[in-house]
Amino acid sequence: MPEGDTVWQAASRLHTALAGKVLTRSDLRVPKYATADLTGRTVLDVTPRGKHLLTRIEGGLTLHSHLKMDGSWKVYATDQRWTGGPAHQIRAILGTADRTAVGYRLPVLELLRTTDEHRAVGHLGPDLLGPGWDPDRALANLLQDPARPLGEALLDQRNLAGIGNVYKSELCFLLGVTPWLPVGALPEDRAAKLPLLAKKLLEANRDRPVRTTTGRRGQGLFVYGRARHPCLRCHTPVRKADQGDGSRERPTYWCPACQTGPAPGTARRPGTPHRTTN
Repeated sequence: MPEGDTVWQAASRLHTALAGKVLTRSDLRVPKYATADLTGRTVLDVTPRGKHLLTRIEGGLTLHSHLKMDGSWKVYATDQRWTGGPAHQIRAILGTADRTAVGYRLPVLELLRTTDEHRAVGHLGPDLLGPGWDPDRALANLLQDPARPLGEALLDQRNLAGIGNVYKSELCFLLGVTPWLPVGALPEDRAAKLPLLAKKLLEANRDRPVRTTTGRRGQGLFVYGRARHPCLRCHTPVRKADQGDGSRERPTYWCPACQTGPAPGTARRPGTPHRTTN
């Protein structure tokens, strides 16, 4: 599942393959940009911003993409067979003399003026893997709505950028609270360390092929994806439920013994659910 660390890895692969090279092939397979031709232009850099990818191209252009749940960028040598999915799932092709980057199942793909990048990423909070990371601002953003469930607040990229369903569940486990605990009810000492813990987890995984939060060989994650399996700490079966307004799938995992706070069936926040912004 693409989160800040996997998007960072994708940006690194794309940057290594394309940056400083002239495009010899350009194919954007979305109706609005079907006639756009980037051939002959040099790729300047590929930069991650939260879960977004910004491919900057000579002439003041930026190709903005977002992987969401299923998207991916694959890089192939000139004579290598493409294996990222069927041809009808390809949304973008950027080729150079020796490498071809292919974007599969990209739900967001747009060509912007580089000066207009703020239209795509200006709403994002501090980037956990970015040069402008600001833990104090991230924490202030999270606490601005004290009644909001912690899991929803962590997923809202306007608060801090880079966390998805996996890190949401793992962070809440490590903090010892359920994702449904109101942010304002998080003990002060745990709230203070939350941004630094989130950054530590993503930084530790940005260069790893397989994500881990436990530090244990063969046991990658504490709770995510482990419904009905015993908790690695107390052996209580891990539980799973969806969190949010139901507009998209938000699988959430927690240990009912190790994590305190409300959970599905025990509490429900009144009012209109928040919309999570990517």
